[in-house]
Amino acid sequence: MTDIGAVLAAMPVVDGHNDLPSRLRTHAGYRVDGLAAGRTEFHTDLARLRSGGVGGQFWSVYVPSDLPEPEAVAATMEQIDAVYRLVAAYPDDLAIAYTSADVTAAIGAGRIASLIGIEGGHSLGTSLGVLRAFARLGVRYVTLTHNHNTAWADSATDEPRSGGLSDEGRAVVAEMQRLGVLVDLSHVAVTTMHAALDVATAPVIFSHSSARALTDHRRNVPDDVLARLRGNGGVCMVTFVPPFVSAEVAAWTVAADAEWQRLGLADPLGGWPRAPRPGEEIPARPEPERTPAGEDPPAEFRPWLAANPRPEATIAQVADHVEHVREVAGPDHVGIGGDYDGCDRLPVGLEDVSGYPRLLAELADRGWTAAELEKLTGRNVLRVMREAEAHATEPMWPATTLG
Repeated sequence: MTDIGAVLAAMPVVDGHNDLPSRLRTHAGYRVDGLAAGRTEFHTDLARLRSGGVGGQFWSVYVPSDLPEPEAVAATMEQIDAVYRLVAAYPDDLAIAYTSADVTAAIGAGRIASLIGIEGGHSLGTSLGVLRAFARLGVRYVTLTHNHNTAWADSATDEPRSGGLSDEGRAVVAEMQRLGVLVDLSHVAVTTMHAALDVATAPVIFSHSSARALTDHRRNVPDDVLARLRGNGGVCMVTFVPPFVSAEVAAWTVAADAEWQRLGLADPLGGWPRAPRPGEEIPARPEPERTPAGEDPPAEFRPWLAANPRPEATIAQVADHVEHVREVAGPDHVGIGGDYDGCDRLPVGLEDVSGYPRLLAELADRGWTAAELEKLTGRNVLRVMREAEAHATEPMWPATTLG
């Protein structure tokens, strides 16, 4: 019987995507106090990260993709600042990391390595200078799009415009790899995935995507792309988002969204709030409904919800996606990107960041060895980071601050 505790001691989870910074903006006015334990309005706090065996986390510095680009650049800077403030507030638990060696050093020091990933090319403002500035601030991946196209790359959830990547988009990919910034293909159209792999000279990642062969969702990765990861050396970090791992939940979500729109109800996320002004403290606001199926939905929506109860995704379904990616891409090309605090609820047993050991136990029950589980938890993504670092001809990440 595989000892999950021993697996996590040998190679803790290095998760590809957690949206806590944006949740701190929308629900706490960027205050980072009180995150040691007991923050049940979030999926994430330090105690649960420890319980989940997390040794490294890519914090997403997401801002909405429909913001004007100059506003998106400024908001992304605020998100990056939030990560640095979070790490500074908990120096015994967190450490900023820029390289694979920094991650290993942080884990060795008993701290959780904190890396930064930008979720959406709109945050670059169509400027390689902005990309380089973000690289100097320690950004280690950029997702080429979010839910909307950029001027140079097509999103999975928008109307095609660039045929995948334009010439500008190919230049962005080349510059990212020259700097050692990982190219993240979650959220992009399949044509964009292929176009990026056509020109990539270093490994790419999917920071939080699952397998389209199992759940036919536009955000998932088809098998022909997964197969190309072998030659590229990249990694697909399987996500836990229920509509991405359960076809039943995906169908229910489409129907719920349609009913929500038919009723003319407001944005359940409550919009993108402004950041605090100098000298101002924005009070924490009550937890809003995060989807049309929020725990306390508006009265108009309740009859539909009563007639159409939301199905649940399961750990077994997530494990199915992990196994499928391993089968198609290979055991060296699969990882984990939970997307905690980026969606309303998670599969049963994976409700928060303490759940990773339960997924590993499910896989161990299916015959995964300790060595295979260690590749999944972190060895694969650390190998990708090392290869991208070695490929970079002008790396711009700062020197580590690990003390």
